[in-house]
Amino acid sequence: MKIEHIAMYVNNLEQAKKFFVKYLDGKANKMYHNIKTDFRSYFISFDDGARMEIMNKPEMSDIEKPVNRTGYIHVAFSVGSREKVNELTNFLKTDGYEVISGPRTTGDGYYESCIIAVEGNQIEITV
Repeated sequence: MKIEHIAMYVNNLEQAKKFFVKYLDGKANKMYHNIKTDFRSYFISFDDGARMEIMNKPEMSDIEKPVNRTGYIHVAFSVGSREKVNELTNFLKTDGYEVISGPRTTGDGYYESCIIAVEGNQIEITV
């Protein structure tokens, strides 16, 4: 069994798409638009076959996303090396994203950093 894709509702579909394409080398498909419901989405595909669906529809509730909460907390992207974790973290920081941890080696041996991006959601960058 494998996870087929992960989905995320966003307010700004184009900005979210740009983030995953620019920083994480994602490739976006053509936007799907259901004219009846005004639902819109992109599938972002990554080199290893993983996919993320980013979606938008009218009248969504956008609640606060505190770091320490129950539910899905982050999506982790492996970039292949400690150097690439450092590089991407610095690039994101320079572009104004909040780095909330790392880069560092965690107690369970991961080398990672976490940033707040895509409308307050956490993105983990790891080896």
